[in-house]
Amino acid sequence: MEVKIGVQQGPREVVLESPQTQDEVVALASAAVEKGTPLVLADEKGRTVVIPGDKIAYVEIGRAHV
Repeated sequence: MEVKIGVQQGPREVVLESPQTQDEVVALASAAVEKGTPLVLADEKGRTVVIPGDKIAYVEIGRAHV
């Protein structure tokens, strides 16, 4: 599913296709914002994205591709 992450004072959002479920992404993003810990997500190409939890402006989660 497509995940868009806005980063405070960042010129553009981070966009990735994640194999994780919507509930998993919500849980990880919520914990990162609440605790100020990094948000770590894997994308479908095997890359890892790390974003500081205290710099997350928003997380938009799209529908899963079927």
